[in-house]
Parts: sequence; structure tokens; C-alpha cells
Amino acid sequence: MSTYLCSTCNEQHDELPMCLGSGAPALWYSIPEDERESRAELTSDQCVIDGEHFFILGRILIPVHDGMGPFIWLAWVSLSEANFLRSCELWESKGRESEPPYFGWLQSDLPYTPSTLSLKTQVQTGPVGERPSILLEYTDHPLAIEQHHGISMARVQQIAEAALHR
Repeated sequence: MSTYLCSTCNEQHDELPMCLGSGAPALWYSIPEDERESRAELTSDQCVIDGEHFFILGRILIPVHDGMGPFIWLAWVSLSEANFLRSCELWESKGRESEPPYFGWLQSDLPYTPSTLSLKTQVQTGPVGERPSILLEYTDHPLAIEQHHGISMARVQQIAEAALHR
């Protein structure tokens, strides 16, 4: 789909995004702006807050039945300190994809009801250069259902409209 009419703003948009996400974990946004630099270290892939909360950015892949490729949520997951340090240790290591998955809690506030915060996940490290894959525990949460069963391009448009007009 090259262009679409947004039902939220009633404007024509050039391209339907197939990848959306948040620039930081939800906890980072709760820190007052003037404290963020002293309390948090945020990169494009990792975040540490107050030396005790550890996050990595991964991909939630959602199959699209009538489209090209999956829809991707870039999402932050909290890991235990040990798993975070292990992922850092292997960050540039060839073969890191054979590492067992890490348990984590989803820490991105995606546009779903109920909230996506603290959904249980498994984080699978991929080959060097690829973001980790996030597999949600199968529950009745709409995001978990979409990841396990897939969605349509019409649903991708609904997601984009909700995410881009928050």
C-alpha cells in the first residue's frame, strides 16, 4: 500500500509504516527531563536507569496475512542484571543467536488496551547486527494474539493511525 487516507487526521499519508516503536523504555519517560542525564544511560539499543533497571530494544514480529513481510514493533524489554550483562558480553560475538532466550518484561507502552506494560516475554538474541526477537507469552492480550495469529493490512493501518496520533 503506497498511500492511505488516515481516519484519525483525515489526511493522505505517503506510506503505511511497517515498523513502529518507542525511543526509550516507559520508565525513562517517567524521569523528569532535568534528571535523565544523571540517572539514565540510553543508547539506540540499551538503557540502564539508576544502575538497577536494565533494558534492551528488540523486535516483536507480527505476521501480516495479506502484505509483504511482518509488521514490526520495536519494543523495550527489561532484563535481569545478569541477563543484561550476558547480552552485553555477547553483543559483538558471532554465534550469539545460539544463546538461550532471556526472560523479560515488556516495557514499551504500545497503543493497545489493556496496557502492554509488563507483559511476559522471551528475548531471543539474533545474529550480530540484528535486533533481538521478542516473543510474548501466549495470553488473551490483543498484542499476544496478533503476534501468534497474524493480522491484516487493514489492521496495520489501524495500528499506524493509533501510534502516530497518540
